Parts: sequence; structure tokens; C-alpha cells
Amino acid sequence: MKVLVTEPLAEAGLDRVRQQHDLDLRLGLSPVDLCAILPEYDALIVRSETKVTREVVNAGARLKVIARAGVGVDNIDVPAATARGIAVVNSPEGNTIAATEHTLALILSLARSIPQAAASLSNGEWKRSRFVGVELYHKTLGILGFGKIGREVARRALGFEMRVLAYDPFVLPEHAQRLGVQLVEKDELLQRSDFVTIHLPLNAGTRHSISETEFALVRPGFRLVNCARGGIVDEDALLSALESGRVAGAALDVFEKEPPGKESALLRHPRIIATPHLGASTEEAQVGVAVDVAEQVNEILAGRPARSAVNLPGISPEILAQLRPYLILQEKMGRLAAALLRGRVRSVRITYIGEAARYQMAPLTRSFLMGLLQPALEEAINLVNAALVAEQRGVTVTEGAERGAPGDLGAYNNLITIEVAGDGMTRSLAGAVIGKGDVRIVSIDNYSVDIIPEGVMLITMHTDKPGMIGKVGSLLGSRQINIARMQLGRAAPRGRAVMVLNVDDPVSNEVLAELLALDGMQSTTLVEF
Repeated sequence: MKVLVTEPLAEAGLDRVRQQHDLDLRLGLSPVDLCAILPEYDALIVRSETKVTREVVNAGARLKVIARAGVGVDNIDVPAATARGIAVVNSPEGNTIAATEHTLALILSLARSIPQAAASLSNGEWKRSRFVGVELYHKTLGILGFGKIGREVARRALGFEMRVLAYDPFVLPEHAQRLGVQLVEKDELLQRSDFVTIHLPLNAGTRHSISETEFALVRPGFRLVNCARGGIVDEDALLSALESGRVAGAALDVFEKEPPGKESALLRHPRIIATPHLGASTEEAQVGVAVDVAEQVNEILAGRPARSAVNLPGISPEILAQLRPYLILQEKMGRLAAALLRGRVRSVRITYIGEAARYQMAPLTRSFLMGLLQPALEEAINLVNAALVAEQRGVTVTEGAERGAPGDLGAYNNLITIEVAGDGMTRSLAGAVIGKGDVRIVSIDNYSVDIIPEGVMLITMHTDKPGMIGKVGSLLGSRQINIARMQLGRAAPRGRAVMVLNVDDPVSNEVLAELLALDGMQSTTLVEF
């Protein structure tokens, strides 16, 4: 078969493909040129620069697989590929060691001011007293996000005889304890740590999750490292914390805007160490991701499943077309469940009812787990690895099928009900596919609703009383947040109620706090689909 590679790839990966298929290396193609030549190829291999848009996907009449030699797939229109029955694969583990070692390099550089001392010496200075550092020995390292990279950082930090704390709502304490790591809540981690390193994904829940409030918790001498994603750290708040002396130093490999620009005051700060997104930039990592995706391309072209598919390989386009709305519904219910539970997941119970019970349960359940787990994890969660990741994190998953829907939900001839339990909390959801593929959330915690899960959604639990809806609407309006849709579910007048708002604009943590302060408000939840 014919394979097209549009960006530089390690020779070892190219050789793996050439052993079985015809390979063309065509660099610097414009979108128009790519669309023009793609119809003759069975596979496409890219890195981060090639934009595989819906137009490109649709131009690949023979495409069976699109492979990204790297971790993310943000430059690939995965839904478009899924609709066409094209497998999308990446290499989620190829840069684990590279990112881990870069993290440790930055921690050591922060501790001993290595870049600053080297620059001083290059300028002809000999100012040893200016660069007195600190030891890692017996210091406390806090790890925000205890996925693959976080665990590898922990292993190496323990070799320095550091005390290691970790925060991860999807990891059980006993799993961390096996590595000699103590699992704690985020605020406690910040209060107790001398160094903190971030290994979280960037999403609505983690954006600016390290900001003024968090810097106010840290103790003198605190140092911060971010090799994960730009935007997790509020750069303005970090600069203020550095200037006030609250933070002793920070090392950043990623930035909110990349490249950050020469005018950045943060980059010019004397206690900042900055590198240009080098976490995965090692020779070994580049060879690793190239060989990994090459092997997966060969597997798919041979008719076998790939180990790191991010959509749904191995299912015929006809069956996939029938499953697609249910897959979308399940992933969105997973994201909603993660936001509502707000912590560690212990168990998941999924019941397929009516028409929904006709389909394969496994991919639908994995789609829910993908939505549930992905917001809290740095590594990519997909339909292939979702069940395994859940098992590794101690999540018990049960599935079942029933003929008819219970109670008020009996009007739906196809329904999926979810019950998710965590530490001292259980939340429930129900969803349905309406008509020719419209997905709806039809119940939250047994309150009937009719929700289109898209965009930014704000959910409140409150006491149903006169003026509550008006107060919420007025507060959002005063903050220039436009309400697109509103749903209210309640059991009885003046009892407990749930309100769901689809909004057109971002909702900050400050606005959530203002909403929570309203009389009668019990909880607020923000989820981004």
C-alpha cells in the first residue's frame, strides 16, 4: 500500500514502513497540494505542523489510518476521520522518559541556579556567593498529576531522597503508596512542598488552576516547574509572586502563548528558567515516536487493531455510523460525571435500556470512561486504553441491559443510565439519542431535564424559591456572560432543584464563587464539552 509522510521523521520509523509498503516523503505541502495528492494514499503520517482538517480527511478516499508521531492529535479532525471509518493513532508514551528527565533537569537547575551562574561566568564574572543553592535531599516534592510522567518523576525524586507528595483525583491512595508516595489534596500539597512540578492536562478545569489563590498557600523558598501545558499556570500571578518574593523561582518549558514573545516580563525575570518546549526533544524520543507510529500504521494496513488508536478502529463503517451518536453521548456524559463527582472515582454502573441495548456495550462503555478519565489525566485516554486505565486506577465498572426505562424516563425508547460513586458521594445521569442522532442528557441526580451537551455548561444545585433564577441571570449578565439555554429540574416546589445553563462565554472561578455565595445556592459545577 502507499503511505504519505508530510514532515521530518526519524529514519528508523521510515525504514519500518518501507519494509512493508511504498513510502513517499513529501515535505512542505500546502493544504491544497495535500488534498490534491492524498486520494492515492492508504495512510498519512504527520507530526504537529500538518493540519489534517475535515477537507483533508475527506480528500483521502483510500485512507485507512492517520498517524501522528507525537502525543496529541489536536492538529487532526478526529471526528471527521471517525465518521469516515479512518483510524487515528498517536504515540502517547514515546516522550515519557524525555519529559521526565527534562523535569528533573529543571528542578536541579532551579535548586542550584545553573543557567544564571553559567551566564554570569560567561560574562567574565566570578560571583560564587550570589548563586548559593539548596539541596534536594530531604526536601518535599509535590507532583500535580500522577500519570505516567508524574510517576516516573516520583521514582527519580525518591532516588534523591526527597519526600514526595502527589495530587490526582483519579488515583487511589494505595496505588501511590506502593511507590512510596503520599497522596494528598491539592491545597495540602502546595502548603507542604518545597518544589512543585505539574503534569496535568490543560482543560477548562485546570486552566489557571495555579494562580493567586494557590501562590498564597505556599511557604517561603517555594519553587515551581511546569513541563506539562501552557495555561495551567496563570503567568501574571506567577510574575507577581516572583516579584513579591512569595515564589523563590520557577522553571517553565511551556507557555500560554508559544512562542511567548521577546517583550515577556516573565521571561526577563532573574529567577525564571525558561526553555522552548523541549520536553519531548531528545533523539531517543523522536526515534521512539517514529518507530511507534510506523509499527501501528503497518498493523492497521494489515487489518489488525493498533495499540494507541484515539477513535474506534476495527469496526465497519456501517456499524460505526449506527454507534456514533451513542459514542458521542457517552463521552459527554463521562465529562459531565467527572465534573459533578469532583474527585476520585470508585465505581461506575452503566445500564443500557431499550434500543440502546442492541449495540455493542464495550465501545460505548469505553467512550464513557474516556470522557470520565480524560479531564484529570495528562496521558491521552482513548477507546482502546480507557478500560485498562480505569482498571489500573482501581475503578470498578459494571454494565447491564434492561428492556424498559424506569419511572419518568419510560418515554424514551433508548436510554443509557449512569451511576458514578466516589469517596462519600454518588451522582447519577441518564442520556438518550433522539431522532436521527441528536444526543440529550435527560436526567441529573434523578431530576428530569432536557439538555443539549455542548459548549460551556453551568450546573447549579439550589433551593427552589422565588427570585433564584433571576439572581443567577442578573449576576451572569452583569459579568457579560450570555445565556444560550436554560433548564430547570425539581422534585417539588420550594424544594431542591437543579438548573442547567448553556452559556456563550467563559465563566471564571470568581464568578462561580459569587454564584455559590447566593442565598440558597448549594453547589455550582462548570463543564466544557
